[in-house]
Amino acid sequence: MSTRKKILLAVVAILVIMQFIQPSKNIALPLITDDDISKKYAIPEDVHQILIKKCYDCHSNNTAYPWYYNIQPIAWWMAHHIEEGKEELNFSTFKTYPDKKAAHKLEELGEAVNEGWMPLDSYLWIHHEAEITEADRTAINAWLKTLPK
Repeated sequence: MSTRKKILLAVVAILVIMQFIQPSKNIALPLITDDDISKKYAIPEDVHQILIKKCYDCHSNNTAYPWYYNIQPIAWWMAHHIEEGKEELNFSTFKTYPDKKAAHKLEELGEAVNEGWMPLDSYLWIHHEAEITEADRTAINAWLKTLPK
């Protein structure tokens, strides 16, 4: 057998073996936990729905997983992004944040929405519905202005 065929077989074998090593999934029911941001602050329903539909996949303890999450190494890459997103801001545990941290996270939320660096471009490639529209931005900013500083 040629070296080229051996290398190809090794690569295929590695790819097959990788499929059996799945990362854990980020699913904790119910969607709205006792420590959800909506339990700390009054959030207009339209704003809460924007956050749920456009942010919770990466920034909560609940992720709606697409079919391609079952393919490695895509799942590992996505799991890493979700873990990073939750470390930065987790709407499911927001009520546990000290007031100073919560205020800072809300300030960052406003910056992310207004400057357009969230959601990530790599997420929007497939999830076009998660794009923050001007109406979303206006609603989120109006809500943020009502919160204590």
